[in-house]
Amino acid sequence: MTSRVAAAIDGARAAGRGAFVGYLPIGFPDLETSIEAAVTLAENGADVLELGPPYSDPVMDGPVIQEATQAALAAGFRLRDTFTAVREISRRVDAPVLVMSYWNPVVQYGVDRYADDLAAAGGAGLITPDITPEAAGEWIAASRRTGLDRVFLAAPTSTDERLDLIVENSTGFVYTVSTMGITGEREQLDAAARTLVGRLREHGAERACVGIGISNAEHVAGVLEYADGAIVGTALVRALREGGLDGLAQTARALAAGTALDTAK
Repeated sequence: MTSRVAAAIDGARAAGRGAFVGYLPIGFPDLETSIEAAVTLAENGADVLELGPPYSDPVMDGPVIQEATQAALAAGFRLRDTFTAVREISRRVDAPVLVMSYWNPVVQYGVDRYADDLAAAGGAGLITPDITPEAAGEWIAASRRTGLDRVFLAAPTSTDERLDLIVENSTGFVYTVSTMGITGEREQLDAAARTLVGRLREHGAERACVGIGISNAEHVAGVLEYADGAIVGTALVRALREGGLDGLAQTARALAAGTALDTAK
């Protein structure tokens, strides 16, 4: 089965751009607005959408995303709202929708049931930040059965053996963590990201997208010198929080302006 996420990244490349992957939490500031926000993001330059169901113990999220997800939980978010959001967004935009979920809610829901409901809603796959391929046998089997993408994370500290496992088991792209620590904007992206993408290529990764710390068009352009896609979260959540849908659209367009590849290089 062809990966819709890989196709979107390849389509951007064919158009002379790197891919722009945009993250937003589901349910912030409320479910309906979060659906509109994701649609707005896709309509203003995002090639792939990454949606985060709020979780009570978000170990990887920085303060801006944590505040948004806590607000969504306080407003009554339920796990089943994930599939409602994915279904509505997928119906309205062509950009593939990945869900970025901590592993515990997937297990609580039932791995096969989660995969079936995500596929039925039109979702493209799962990004799983806190489970490694060797512990993900049930998910690997369910995703193969349903045709969903499996996006695992690689970090600068990952061993060569771990990178082999990640590359072998990831589809769509490998999520390349630019710095150790939580998400959030950084003034300068860690040079470790460039080194890590190089290592992933050596291990056979066809597509690597870099996330954590990318907050402006210059960051996007810098990452796309060596990676296939740039993942932005905090800057988009802040734009939505402070400027509503119009502010989000403006920020998305500004970030997308950094995706043009310099073909003269």
